[in-house]
Amino acid sequence: MAKRARCLVLGLDGLPLGLARDLSDQLPNLGRLARSPGASAIRAELPEISPVNWTSFYTATGPGEHGVFGFSRMDPSSYQLSLTDSGQVAVPTIFDRLGRKGLVSRVVNLPNTYPARPLRGMMVAGFVAQDLLRAVYPGFLAGPLSRAGYRLEAETKNAARDPDRLLAELGLTLRGREAAVDLLWPDLSWDLFVLVLTETDRLFHFLFHALVDPEHPRHPACMDLLKRWDAVLGRMLERFEALPEPKRLIVLADHGFTRLKTEVDINYWLVERGLLRLLPGPGGEWDAGRIDPRSKAFALDPGRVYLHTRTRFARGGLDRAGAQKVKKLLIDGLAALTWNNERVINRVYEAAEIYQGPLLDRAPDLVCLANPGFDLKAKFDRSEVFGLFGRTGAHTAEDVFFYDSGPARAPERVRDVGTLVLEYFGLLDKDKALICP
Repeated sequence: MAKRARCLVLGLDGLPLGLARDLSDQLPNLGRLARSPGASAIRAELPEISPVNWTSFYTATGPGEHGVFGFSRMDPSSYQLSLTDSGQVAVPTIFDRLGRKGLVSRVVNLPNTYPARPLRGMMVAGFVAQDLLRAVYPGFLAGPLSRAGYRLEAETKNAARDPDRLLAELGLTLRGREAAVDLLWPDLSWDLFVLVLTETDRLFHFLFHALVDPEHPRHPACMDLLKRWDAVLGRMLERFEALPEPKRLIVLADHGFTRLKTEVDINYWLVERGLLRLLPGPGGEWDAGRIDPRSKAFALDPGRVYLHTRTRFARGGLDRAGAQKVKKLLIDGLAALTWNNERVINRVYEAAEIYQGPLLDRAPDLVCLANPGFDLKAKFDRSEVFGLFGRTGAHTAEDVFFYDSGPARAPERVRDVGTLVLEYFGLLDKDKALICP
């Protein structure tokens, strides 16, 4: 085989660097990375959620360019919500760019790549993948993965009521990720290999309190799962070490995690202030169709706030002057929001402060960054601003895990990790501009 440079990217979904170091004694393979000089903390893109950040990684761009701003998007004419997927990604991926140079990518469980799009290589899409046949490229991968018992996602609907089942489900998905690697890795006919382990994120959402409290009755079970996860990580490190030079290992998370204090529903906060009105009906948490034409603003998960303007939304009534007044009310009011005398919001950003690019007009007008421990929501069926609904962990934008075996200086944020991959394969010039093959 011809000599080729290879890069392995491992995604450890939702892992904070501080927690990784705290667990290093019990998770030796993670400890090797977390205690290495190559480890550092980076920042998540905002909002600090998986679709936004993994898309930023695999396009090496920010939301203003790739067009993914949250878990969901709303049709401005029908007000219907739908899940974000790969079809909304508006720019070429790093896999597209590598393929144009004749380089091969193999990708396992990378969020927001469903449905799997054709690439020079192979892909098993991740969250929110629903159908294995549409989650793989080429299609023949569905057969051997199905026979290996591959699970696209752990069942989390009843995770709060049945945490033991959640732990069992996460064990099954973890085993499936490794089965996919066993299928795609061995012939080494690839240049870039990406594996994302999302089990940490699911565990932290529902059992973070048990994980960080050694006295909790489910703490041993949480650690048992993480030890299995660490063993998978160890086998990936062994595979990397066996590769011939030149090679590079990059490990990253998409956001951090901390213990949840309370969920905070921005839409009900707007309702209380008369800025959001909902049409009568039973509705549901995703029923944005209930937005009344008299509404001045509404939010979408997690903390994206939209001004209900007539130029953007079919039922919107705000003109430009009215929108500016409402925007100031929102910024001041959200900044003053407290829970048990604690400030909920760290900062309210206007779109142009954090996004650049041709798709800025699709961005939310305001993006709220919560203080650690507050989980921002935007439902259409809640009757209280604050509350707990089964989750015990919350995302954070800071202290995001990063490791690099290469010589480059640590990046600042998640999109920059995609840039490192392009740079490694010679697709950027000295000014970090893309070289078109």
